Amino acid sequence: QLPLVESGGGLVQPGGSLRLSCAASGFAFSTYPMTWVRQPPGKGLEWVSSIDSRGDRTSYASSVQGRFTISRDNAKNTLYLHMNSRNPEDTAVYYCSKGWGPGIGPGGQGTQVTVSS
Repeated sequence: QLPLVESGGGLVQPGGSLRLSCAASGFAFSTYPMTWVRQPPGKGLEWVSSIDSRGDRTSYASSVQGRFTISRDNAKNTLYLHMNSRNPEDTAVYYCSKGWGPGIGPGGQGTQVTVSS
């Protein structure tokens, strides 16, 4: 069983909302800060957002600030990324990872989000 499994991606139209999920297993999820990163086509890995272990503190990249919301449910060992006001520049493979802040690498197999009309 993989420790981190992302889901919820797909082909979506600009605008509206989408929620990505990351199911964690095999480690003490509630004790780790968690991060979302993404890799747009043909580009390098980008940090998107981080959340502390209790969900009290969050941080966002300027490109998603005000549009995306990171959250977690420690009772369900699940991390979320709520994506609002999507635009084509959000097209990427999205990964969740253990840890806080930029520099964190991908932790799971990723979920593809394609924003296109």
